[in-house]
Amino acid sequence: MPATSVLRRSLAVAAALPLLTLAACGYGSEAKEEGANQEVAAGAKKIDGLDAVKIGYFGNLTHGTALVGREQGFFQKALGATKAEYATFNAGPSEIEALNSGSIDIGWIGPSPAINGYTKSAGKNLRIIGGSASGGVKLVVNPAKIKSLKDVKGKRIATPQHGNTQDVAFLNWATEQGWKVDAESGKGDVTVVRSDNKVTPDAYKAGSIDGAWVPEPTASKLVAEGGKVLLDEKTLWPDGKFVITNIIVSQKFLRDHPKAVEAVLKASVETNAWIKANPDKAKASANKQLEADSGKALPAEVLDPAWKSIDFINDPLASTLNTEAEHAVKAGLLDKPNLDGIYDLTLLNKVLAAAGESRVDDAGLGAK
Repeated sequence: MPATSVLRRSLAVAAALPLLTLAACGYGSEAKEEGANQEVAAGAKKIDGLDAVKIGYFGNLTHGTALVGREQGFFQKALGATKAEYATFNAGPSEIEALNSGSIDIGWIGPSPAINGYTKSAGKNLRIIGGSASGGVKLVVNPAKIKSLKDVKGKRIATPQHGNTQDVAFLNWATEQGWKVDAESGKGDVTVVRSDNKVTPDAYKAGSIDGAWVPEPTASKLVAEGGKVLLDEKTLWPDGKFVITNIIVSQKFLRDHPKAVEAVLKASVETNAWIKANPDKAKASANKQLEADSGKALPAEVLDPAWKSIDFINDPLASTLNTEAEHAVKAGLLDKPNLDGIYDLTLLNKVLAAAGESRVDDAGLGAK
């Protein structure tokens, strides 16, 4: 199999079924499409002659930049008379499929789906154009069954989906403990249970799993059910930083409409600055958009710790994406991928320079 065809057979099948959860993100297979909920300012002009820019994201707190940017109107303001239209997703492959088909132009997505989408298309379908979030992933366990890290051996631990970002992270961590786990079946010295984030709390309450390596807010939902945080993934990374959410764009849209892409990146940078300056308002804004998207807001006991554990940043932390790809290879989920050209940070660095902020690096994986 060529190096650029990274997913092994079963993972490729999963991706073809629009499932491979992203990362840190939510899970399922359908997108919910909606129009912009912000008014277009009077006298505003269209960007690049576009009637609309279609933005995709997950209904997860790790996509907080998109949630807040939408709810506060940052995207619509930056796009002027070009409408910001939105689609929410539950799975990485379905968002990649939407990007490939033109159903969305730009999306917030986790590292594993971005890597898989890029390599499966031989580097022709997307570019990562910015970062959005770091952190927000934890191993939460039943304290009556697991009291230390070594107690995880022999237990049933949930991850969001086969081959997703947290699945890769947990398999890599288990390997580093000296345990053997079959990446395909999830069986071995520890049993990996691939469980939709929506049902994982119920599985925990029912006792069918002993813990879970999951993103926020699922981790905090488990804590609210009596679980204990045994490990925060931040502690496994240099400086406690690792990419959990990227911004991607179709290469065609990037070539044809750079001004529109720049406008969305400008809005993203402004949103992250507003989040940092207004943490409580931003948390409430993200929860309000989650409620609008899903019909249900998060309770304070889940929202507060979950929001606190996520860092919203502009840097895509490119070196950690490369490391995550290496973890997937080591776990047996990927053939060695060719990630050359996966990043194009030109417009982001232009926006950052205009805002008086430092440039970000592509770790040598930028488009030539």
